[in-house]
Order: sequence, then C-alpha cells, then structure tokens
Amino acid sequence: MSSASQSRPWDVHCLPSAEGRNFLVTGGNAGIGYFVAEQLAATGAVVVLGSRDAAKAEAAMASIRSRVSGAHVRHLRLDLADLSSLKTAVDRLKLDHLDAVVHNAGVALDDPPRRETEDGHELMFGTNHLGHFALTQWLAPLLSAASAGRVVTMGSLAARSERLDLGDLQSTEDYRPKRTYGRSKLAQMCFGFELDRRLRAVGSTVVSVVAHPGGALDSLTPSRPPVRVTTPGERLRALPAGLLVQGKDAGAWPAVRAVLDPDVRGGQLWGPRVFGLRGVPRCEPVPSHMADRAVASRLWAASGELTGTDPHLGFRFR
Repeated sequence: MSSASQSRPWDVHCLPSAEGRNFLVTGGNAGIGYFVAEQLAATGAVVVLGSRDAAKAEAAMASIRSRVSGAHVRHLRLDLADLSSLKTAVDRLKLDHLDAVVHNAGVALDDPPRRETEDGHELMFGTNHLGHFALTQWLAPLLSAASAGRVVTMGSLAARSERLDLGDLQSTEDYRPKRTYGRSKLAQMCFGFELDRRLRAVGSTVVSVVAHPGGALDSLTPSRPPVRVTTPGERLRALPAGLLVQGKDAGAWPAVRAVLDPDVRGGQLWGPRVFGLRGVPRCEPVPSHMADRAVASRLWAASGELTGTDPHLGFRFR
C-alpha cells in the first residue's frame, strides 16, 4: 500500500465523488453486489446492475433510489451462463467508456446434482469463472477507453483452502458442490491476478484487482426491502457471530475501495482488516497458490479454449 493511502485513512462512510464515471456490477441486484452498487451510486457515478432477472433488478434500483438521492442506476440484462449472449449484452450498454467492472455475480449450489450451463459447462465454474472471463473480452474496448479502467474480481474465503485440478476443471470426475464452488472462486481470483500481469505486459492503462468480502452473513445485513428483509430475530441470533464476521453491506467495502481508491494498484488483494473476516478494507498478501504463474497460465489457456475468446482478451497496447 502506498504511503499516501496510509497517511489519509479511507472512510467507508464518506466515499470520494465519482461523477462522470461509469461502473458495471455483475449480480448487482442482490447480496454483496447490491451493496456494492448502492455504495457506488452514492458517489454520483452511473452504476449499471448486470442481472438476468429484470424484476429483481428493478426492485434493487428502486431500493437504491430510495436511499441515494439522484442515483444514476440502470439495468443490463446479463446472463453469464450463456456465453453467446455476452457480446450483445455489452453492445446494449451504450457507453463510450467503462471506468470499472466488478465481477461479483456468482452461483452457489448446495444440492448434490451436478448442473450445466447453456454451453455445457459445469454451472458454478461456467458462471462464476468462465462467464466473467469471456465478459472481460467484450468489455476490453470500453475499459481501455477510460482514463484508468479497472477490473475488480470478487473472490471468496472459500478459495483459500482449495487447489485447482487442472485435469478436471469442470468437476466431471469428482463433483462435490462446496469444493466445486470454492474452486470456481479460486479460478476467478487466479484469473484476476493473471489478468493484471498480462495487462502490464502489454502496457495497458487498465488494471486488475482482486477483493473478497470476508465473512458476510445475511443475518447481520441491514434490511433492504423488497430486495431482502432481515428480521429482528435473525439479527438477535446472529449477534455473537458479529464478533467474528459482518453483514453483506460491510462485505462490499473491499470491492468498493478497489474501484474508487486512486492508491489501489493492479495485482493487489483487498479484504477486511480483522483476520480477513470483518472490518474496514486493507491490502492483504496474496496467498502463494493464487499467485502461481504456471497454474494461472494453464488456467488461462484452458479458459480461452472453453470460451473461444481471443488469447489477449481484447487488450492491446495503447
């Protein structure tokens, strides 16, 4: 972290103005993504909520507008599980530049049966990683057109204890939902770090940053009806857990800082200050298994083959 950010404390409740800037938050209609969108909307930026469900997106935008006076929020129909739809979705953005995208949307399955996307990929790996990987290519021109574009990838603590099986990325041989989810988030995080290395190699003005929310529980999250209602009973029962973890509103803070703070640098990992579980955001050391360049390079090649993307994801030297 730079000395500037150390001498000027970041205030999660008093964010800098971002008027004139455009942000896209995938999965911005619910959960942590909703709070990322709400907090970014308070900066005066245009915030686009990427979501498959128009009704849920409308509810989220109504909630944001009720809390942020003059909020500039839009919905983009975005289905990360359907790779063929992504270029058309990005064309519908109708923007001349994009200052940041937050790769937040994710699928988590608890039930044992393995499911697949429209393209025949395992659903969690296909949506959480491959969908965002492919989306990045179509967003590359808009990100490159910004003065300092950022790709912020939302990881998870679930990735810390996992390791990628490069011979079975889609869990066809051994499918266990929690492990497959953790590996899909690990793939996302490895991608975020590898993307920044490749952006630096071609002299791009765009940077890639990885964030994670720590321990973020619905029961500790403030209500945002009709998006989500947390009952007093739920909050009361969750109070002991609040000593260790936090709500999804606070879980959004690391990603929001990764988008807005001018002192954030590409290739960094941002998470909560207290044991990586709760508190204000800080820059963390990158775990060695997420920084493994050989694994990341093989993952990149496999992802490109599975998605049919350009090897450089559309980024070129300016």
